Amino acid sequence: MESIELAKQKFGELIAEEYQRIERMKADNEVKDFSKMEKIVVGILPGDGIGPIIMEQAIRVLKTLMEEEIASGHIVLRPIEGMTIENRAARLQSLPDEVFEEIRQCDVLLKGPMVTPRAGDPWPNLVSANSLLRRGLELFAAVRPIRIPEKNIDWTFFRENIEGEYIWGNKGIQVNEDLAVDFKVQTKQGSERIARAAFEFARKNGKKNVTIVTKANIVKLADGNFIKAVRKVGEEYPEIEIQERLVDAMCAKMLDPEFNKGIEVIVLPNLYGDIVTDVAAEHQGGLGTASSSNLGNKYAMFEAIHGTAPYLISHGRGEYADPCSLIRAVGMLLAHIGYGDRKKKLDEALDICTITERRVVLTTMPEDASTKEFTDYVIETLEKM
Repeated sequence: MESIELAKQKFGELIAEEYQRIERMKADNEVKDFSKMEKIVVGILPGDGIGPIIMEQAIRVLKTLMEEEIASGHIVLRPIEGMTIENRAARLQSLPDEVFEEIRQCDVLLKGPMVTPRAGDPWPNLVSANSLLRRGLELFAAVRPIRIPEKNIDWTFFRENIEGEYIWGNKGIQVNEDLAVDFKVQTKQGSERIARAAFEFARKNGKKNVTIVTKANIVKLADGNFIKAVRKVGEEYPEIEIQERLVDAMCAKMLDPEFNKGIEVIVLPNLYGDIVTDVAAEHQGGLGTASSSNLGNKYAMFEAIHGTAPYLISHGRGEYADPCSLIRAVGMLLAHIGYGDRKKKLDEALDICTITERRVVLTTMPEDASTKEFTDYVIETLEKM
């Protein structure tokens, strides 16, 4: 019985912390207006593994697109050190305090992939730095576009970025040696703000559909309440149709034209969003082709959706990694701060380089183009446009 009482006590403490977070969400209403800012600081977090390699090339593309703005001081690129796995492990902090303070002095972040240690890794079993950044900066919306033109697919995913199974991911309760309990957290405020972001995007971009993906037939409360929250917000957008799909069917049948008919904007809880967007990225051409933006009211972070590619590093092929995911993240960053025309130009250049012309081929193999050679091709294409 003592183990049950200790579990009840811990659960009560978690609930109390969540009440405090809900109050912070209610007070977080001020949205940063980049059009009124004289200086926009872009923090650069290279990451681990292939991160520094692809970041170097992504920065070259960023400097090409924003040469005048950087020269004038309107855009400031600020490298931030201290987020390597070596430093985080030495400090036993996934997000060292002094590094987080540097990050908070920036307006937007461009981030490479970072190691999240697992049992058996040669690192302390630290919690995810990505999750801490998202929570610490209140980056509640992970926005991931997926385009597969030959399948007539042009989707934008809005993944709730803080709650679900992730927010208490390291706070489960080991009741006794036989019983462990983890949690899934859903709040009205968290669900409504991701829904509003999805509907606002749909309205501003002429989309006529928002599709909700859950497992509400099994996860009755958390997923059921998520659907209710999205539909409630949707009442303010009567021109936009709302559909529902189950997450397992979405993964299995997303390329089926009958199943995906009408889908344009997709809103999902955290874990499902993580899984479904990775599956969609593989259909698009691999995780190396997809990028993600993590948006809040005050801060935003743009990143590749893939990991650190330890296999490429261990086999001496890091210099042949595909930089497209992080280069596309540069485009999303520029659109977010008011330069949608530059994102459009970059998207067109990448389509030329990866689909229509494809004069330089990158396969991550040494007999084909290196990361730098491919980026040279992208920059050459941009300069011709």
